[in-house]
Amino acid sequence: MIDFIGDIHGHADKLEDLLLKLGYSKNSGVYSHPERKVLFVGDYIDRGPKIKETLQIVRSMVESDNAIALMGNHEYNALCFHFQETEGGHLRKHLIKNIIQHYETLKQFQNRQKEYEDYLEWFKALPLYYETENFKAVHACWDNDTIEYLRKKLVNDRLDDELIYQSVKKGTELNEAIEQTLKGKEIKMPNGLFFLDKDGAKRTEIRIKWWEDPALMTYKAISVEPLENLPEQAVDLSQLKTLSYYRDNDKKVFFGHYWLKGEPSLYKNNICCLDYSVAKAGKLVAYRLNEESELKNKYLIYV
Repeated sequence: MIDFIGDIHGHADKLEDLLLKLGYSKNSGVYSHPERKVLFVGDYIDRGPKIKETLQIVRSMVESDNAIALMGNHEYNALCFHFQETEGGHLRKHLIKNIIQHYETLKQFQNRQKEYEDYLEWFKALPLYYETENFKAVHACWDNDTIEYLRKKLVNDRLDDELIYQSVKKGTELNEAIEQTLKGKEIKMPNGLFFLDKDGAKRTEIRIKWWEDPALMTYKAISVEPLENLPEQAVDLSQLKTLSYYRDNDKKVFFGHYWLKGEPSLYKNNICCLDYSVAKAGKLVAYRLNEESELKNKYLIYV
């Protein structure tokens, strides 16, 4: 009896509204439900106005066994932004675009350094994926081969300090596995095309629907984000590191990350993205899983 909740990005008021709508109540400062628990798919920090409050709600629910919380790419990025390299600097460079991405989090923890560092320690306790007999959950992308690699490499499905240092080494198997799991699969746009992302940055790669067979897709069809300038041209399969994709007969899988817009709906009866851009005036979305064998749009609940 799980309620999956998408990316929150510091919008604690929306989170509380959603929890109340789902029938959770606050007792002794912790939200709980008599019969259910929440699985949060990551991205609790950055962008929003109440990041500390969001972290307090999520962490208190996890520590009281009323929720499971996964790591998102923003929690991973925050760890790398904080970790110092042995030769100076940080694992995630303090470039302007990176500082801006973390700005709201850092500002809201101003003069609360120890409290922030305590949350960074908690981030390391967040698993990167979660699986039961009935479902799978991850922040951005569930690739079966990649997850199997991570099961062997991680410590109880989590990153420790040594693994975090290893994970930033570009081109290594660990680096690519973390990038894919927390940020999704990407492919270079054809013919020198580009687009500007939500932050105005120029992008030449698109995030792809990793649950579709790329051999059957065009660039326009396989892109998660609907981009007008993408051609109805078959995907160049040589640009992909793997041709594997998530099958229709695999378990139900829940994830966030993709900044979808409009009315929440399912991609397939086993594919559920829960990120509908709450940090860009969108919706905070949950899926209420009961015992249905196939996912249904009527169980998507949002504020």
